[in-house]
Amino acid sequence: MSGTDRTNQGGFTRAAKDCLSGTAGGIVQVFVGQPFDTIKVRLQTQQVPKPGEQPQYAGMLDCVRQTRKEGLTAFYKGTTTPLVGVGVCVSIQFLVFEFMKRLFNGRNGYSGMLSSSQLYLSGAAAGVAGAFVFCPVEHIRTRLQVQTTPLTIISSNASNASNGKTQNKKYNGPIDCFKKIYSLHGIQGIYKGMFITTIREFHGGACYFLIYEYNMQRAMLKEKKSRRELPSWKPCLYGAAAGYGMWCSIYPIDVIKSKIQTDCFLKEKRKYSSAFDCAKQTFAKEGIKGFFRGFGPCMLRAGPVNASSFVAFEMAMQLFEKI
Repeated sequence: MSGTDRTNQGGFTRAAKDCLSGTAGGIVQVFVGQPFDTIKVRLQTQQVPKPGEQPQYAGMLDCVRQTRKEGLTAFYKGTTTPLVGVGVCVSIQFLVFEFMKRLFNGRNGYSGMLSSSQLYLSGAAAGVAGAFVFCPVEHIRTRLQVQTTPLTIISSNASNASNGKTQNKKYNGPIDCFKKIYSLHGIQGIYKGMFITTIREFHGGACYFLIYEYNMQRAMLKEKKSRRELPSWKPCLYGAAAGYGMWCSIYPIDVIKSKIQTDCFLKEKRKYSSAFDCAKQTFAKEGIKGFFRGFGPCMLRAGPVNASSFVAFEMAMQLFEKI
């Protein structure tokens, strides 16, 4: 195969390979990126201190230190949900993206090369499709990530001194979190922040896949090689570039999403009436820097996470091509 390689294939077998390869990329993405994501979300959602008060976290390193006090597992809070959900979501994204590539390639007469606008639209479609899974997965993960280790209260009764009681721990894991939110607020509660998540995924997915695929296509054309013949460092490099490009273009939107998803469910107790209101309040209270809290760990995460995700996808795809 030449050109963009897989764009001239179709059918259930092709879709299954895209889906399984995307799942491999998603699983790797979660394991590599979860600690960075936990720090990012905690910085994004910390309360603005009152005059004279110290912020909960003085910065990225302070957040790492405080999280470390809860144990190494604290960096992987909420991992079960994204491990399953992100795997599904990324598989959906790659499935839709590869489908859109084949669709546009057919319109181009199977030339194997897609224009930047076609790649942007293909990535946007993939992003929107993934948003339906990303929203509930990230909602549950975010609520677990900002939940610190519960306090332990020792009973004053000597006979009960060994029996500590916990408080401040609202959710006992992702399943418990899902059940409690659904029982109290229904499916609407599970999909809290869906609008802003869709906006983020539309443009984010577009930039993400455009940067990666544009560079891959250019490399194949320049070197006159098929995708599988390219050296493995190129998907790694282009995947990292895709991650940096995506997050630089959508980070303020992600901050708003995190704040919306950790806001109170009850209308009368909410801080923000909408995503637009959240943006207004954030700017009024924190200025432009309020939209970039947690940007450091996000950038540290973007390169290795997305490089490993695309490399895992390409390696899995090459493996499945032999079956």
